Amino acid sequence: MSSHVTVLGAGIIGLTCAIRLQEHGHTVTVVTAEEPRRTVSSLAAAVWYPTRTDADPRVLSWARRTFDELTSQAARGVPGVVPRPTRMILRRPHTTPWWAPAVPDFAEGPGEWRFTVPSVEMPVYLQCLLDRFGAAGGRLARHRVERLSDVPRLVAGTSVVVNATGLAARDLADDPAVHPARGQIVGVANPGLVTSVRDEEHPAGMTYIHPRSRDVVLGGTFQPGEWDTTVDPATTAAILARCAELVPELAGAPVVWQAAGLRPARHGGARVEAGLGLPGGVGLVHAYGHGGAGVTLSWGCADEVVVLAGGVAGA
Repeated sequence: MSSHVTVLGAGIIGLTCAIRLQEHGHTVTVVTAEEPRRTVSSLAAAVWYPTRTDADPRVLSWARRTFDELTSQAARGVPGVVPRPTRMILRRPHTTPWWAPAVPDFAEGPGEWRFTVPSVEMPVYLQCLLDRFGAAGGRLARHRVERLSDVPRLVAGTSVVVNATGLAARDLADDPAVHPARGQIVGVANPGLVTSVRDEEHPAGMTYIHPRSRDVVLGGTFQPGEWDTTVDPATTAAILARCAELVPELAGAPVVWQAAGLRPARHGGARVEAGLGLPGGVGLVHAYGHGGAGVTLSWGCADEVVVLAGGVAGA
């Protein structure tokens, strides 16, 4: 049964949910306080990897579905999506990771894992999703929502609300488990790199190197509870040093941008479930708290949101 669904949030979770809902016959409005290009999703390095997520069959399903969807999109030439060879450096013995079944070419070698995963250039990809949403009749409305119960009044005809507000869900859903995990990254000119490198156990801090078409995203930090988005020059210098140590070709690469953002983390993992109904018999589905794995879990979570929305419509 089709219905009018209002999705709160225009980051990667909100837009993938909106598109999947459209594909299942729903009329969809996206309400967002920020333009998609100003959401924290636009800052994501966005190489598929279920970072800081639990070894849970449900999470593996989300990750696998997203891997398959993004791989298909890359094969179709969707803007901003490419397969990316990746090296994960290991500084101690590890067992095979729980997410390996989702990655067809996962291979273990001395001191590293090697695999190919989808990589997404988020500014390009978010605009592509927004264009796709609009072309299918979707409506985007700019409004800062103060209470979930306000949504049916703001968007007439709403029968289901999908709460994909990320960090804002801390207040909107009264969920103290939601918290920021600050991340700082640096963009440098690409000296010709094509392989991503990850070193999550570097003694000086987590390190990653993700090439893109015109630049390389270098990171990073993961600072739970930190709300400051001011770029710290000392952190930038430390990131550049760690990355050049791992990939010497990066030494002296010109810095073209720097940024800091707040990942929407949540103790206990992402919340994707039906919530208590809103006034007037309007159903509610929550989809937030994905931390730094929003892109990695996005399409799989969107598939589940479609099922949940069907279950609460008119309830």
